[in-house]
Amino acid sequence: MTLREDPCGCSDETPTAAPRATAGDTPPCACPGRSHRGRAWAELLRLPALFSVPGDALAGAAATGASPNTRTLLAIASSLCLYEAGMALNDWADRDVDAVERPQRPLPSGRIRPAAALTAACALTGAGLALAAGAGRPALAVAAPLAATVWAYDLGLKHTPAGPVAMGTARGLDLLLGAAATSGSTRPALPSAALLGTHTLAVTTVSRQEAQGGSPVPPLAALATTALLTRLVTRRGSGGPTRGHRPATGHRPATARRLATGHRLATGHRPATGHRPAGLRADRFPGQDSGALLTTALTAAYAATTARPYFHATLNSSPPLTQRAVGAGIRATIPLQAALTARSRSTATALLIAALAPLGARFAKKVSVT
Repeated sequence: MTLREDPCGCSDETPTAAPRATAGDTPPCACPGRSHRGRAWAELLRLPALFSVPGDALAGAAATGASPNTRTLLAIASSLCLYEAGMALNDWADRDVDAVERPQRPLPSGRIRPAAALTAACALTGAGLALAAGAGRPALAVAAPLAATVWAYDLGLKHTPAGPVAMGTARGLDLLLGAAATSGSTRPALPSAALLGTHTLAVTTVSRQEAQGGSPVPPLAALATTALLTRLVTRRGSGGPTRGHRPATGHRPATARRLATGHRLATGHRPATGHRPAGLRADRFPGQDSGALLTTALTAAYAATTARPYFHATLNSSPPLTQRAVGAGIRATIPLQAALTARSRSTATALLIAALAPLGARFAKKVSVT
């Protein structure tokens, strides 16, 4: 029998009799059980994917024009719990399918009992709703349908044509949760939620064939969706509310223009033409230009993260390349969240979200996100 060694040098097989210790021997390692159980739960919950969650609430808060506050942190904690509830419930619902297609997963391999996974899903859902309630009634009003969507997806919708739509809806609701918790309103965040939900819909459509491979159409459609979202996010005039500035429309209200013109005529100044040279506008609103540049850079990072894996999966829709494309789509959620936040003129928050991307990629090398 070939024994597998864990990182601390202990084998998977428990010896029937402990060898007698001798002077100079190091104490036997007592960590294999804990180490293996910890890794099994990390695989079940797909912990590296958690780095893609905080940006939802932060992007939602930025879309409302409000600064993140304590309620935003509660929304993030609620999102993390509901996200992990969905992961545990997903593997519990798919345990029979995984026994055939992915027997190495924690449940079919016997490393975690199905009852434990279901219990974790219930407990995490309850914790997520409780945290949302702590953020206020508007947040709970969004978290409740979010939790219902997660359970409906895992237990029934996943293998139906409505599955990708349900997953995209869940991600959009997660962004709205941050908006509702921070400001009590979700309407300003609806465009950002729609864009993020569309990206998630595309990734989920590709993921439906990651175990067995299949048609090149889903990754090709996801590639086209990435191009469309890149255009929409960077489109001029699509930015969110600004803090401390009037809208950059290039014109003032008619009443203000008439009053200003009358004042200039009375004081001997020639009337304004209603337009300023581009250089003067840039000097007057430097924050808007820097926000646009950051939005463009982050959107480019989003497109670069997904384009190549989607293209490869289109050329060869084998399981390994499809899984790689799905993983790239999940990682690309972070720069997309950051781009949406930068578009709302929340530069510092956008940079904070973007900093999560390399951390998620690093941990994804140890534990798969798919």
